Amino acid sequence: MFAKHLISSTGPRPVRFLSLGAGNCDLEIDLARSLKGDFMIDCVDLNPAMLERGRQSAQNAGLSSHLNFMPADLNAWTADAEYDAVIASQSLHHVVNLEGLFDQVKRSLRPGGQFLISDMIGRNGHQRWPEALDVIHEFWQKLPPSYRFNQLVGYYEEMYQSWDCSVEGFEGVRSQDILPLLLEQFHFHLFVAYGNVIDPFIDRAFGGHFDPAVEWDRHFIDRVHQRDEDELASGRLKPTHMMAVLANEPCSMFSGNFSPKACVRRTTPQKIRVHDLTPYLWNSWPHNPQNELEIACRRLAETGREIKQRTEWALGLGNELEERTAWALSLEKDVQARTAWALRVERELEDRTAWTLSLQSDVEKRTAWALDLKQQVETLEEQVEERTLWALRVKEELAEQTSRAERLEREARHPLVRLLRRFIKLIM
Repeated sequence: MFAKHLISSTGPRPVRFLSLGAGNCDLEIDLARSLKGDFMIDCVDLNPAMLERGRQSAQNAGLSSHLNFMPADLNAWTADAEYDAVIASQSLHHVVNLEGLFDQVKRSLRPGGQFLISDMIGRNGHQRWPEALDVIHEFWQKLPPSYRFNQLVGYYEEMYQSWDCSVEGFEGVRSQDILPLLLEQFHFHLFVAYGNVIDPFIDRAFGGHFDPAVEWDRHFIDRVHQRDEDELASGRLKPTHMMAVLANEPCSMFSGNFSPKACVRRTTPQKIRVHDLTPYLWNSWPHNPQNELEIACRRLAETGREIKQRTEWALGLGNELEERTAWALSLEKDVQARTAWALRVERELEDRTAWTLSLQSDVEKRTAWALDLKQQVETLEEQVEERTLWALRVKEELAEQTSRAERLEREARHPLVRLLRRFIKLIM
């Protein structure tokens, strides 16, 4: 589906595609192999290590020029380019902020661009709605004991447990909101919906018990699948998977097996049939009951040994916890002592702070006095400089007068001067 619609988007001009939650980029590399012309695929994922593996794979395949690797959280991702198509392959059910993500996709699609999706649209956390769980339990009663061992978690489920997979992560965190939100934002051009009660019988937890070469196994899966199809067709059950092609523009030729609106589960409670929940209907399978019990008991024994190991580990952890608790208590006493010391230091610091403030005030006063004294010294220096200049001028004048007196004295000693003085006396 992805390849078909991406190829139809290519043409003479350069095209650009976006893959949301690309992971190791296996799908994107396969798509790049099938595409021709000038194209680029932007691969967005939260995990840089997975993108780096994708980068290495693209390099080994000689496709590095066609793939761009962009680490980003889809819950906060912002589109900074326009795209001819956006791909979301099993990634939307990990996203919390679906509204924000769909807004960005809608904004980034070029006119005529397509939003290609393959994802899960069942109950949050991949749980089963009550009406689906009712049918699953009906078939579970007919399941041999050895087929009820959860290979994924190593747990024997006498009756099927509808686990919430989103409790310890983001697996299916908002699966049930994907389809309603897409209906609000986009127009469906293609919508193929499928699967519900068949899921637990073929998934990683229990699917490995069934052998396609064994007739009873094939017949059992066929019966579950047919019941699944009948319940979906009646509308009593809603599909848990979809493949879809969406766009911003409406489409006059919608194709698909169901209407998207019809696949949204009603919020009103539905009437649930009540079955006899006897765990085992022993006549429902041709397997030797003794062998089945032996297999079941062996698996339970394996689980028991694992529980024993984990219990021993837990006891050891308990002992370690007691030791660490004792250490923590002694540490608490040490902390209390250090806290008391810290309080004393704090009080001493307050006293020293007060003393420092007082000293600072004294320093400020003395600094002001020193500045005033400096001003006075500068003024005195100016006065001394003025008086020094005056004294130098007086000294120069004194030197001039002394020189004149000496000259007059030398003149007074001349004979003509003495004769003139006598003549003046006689006259007078």
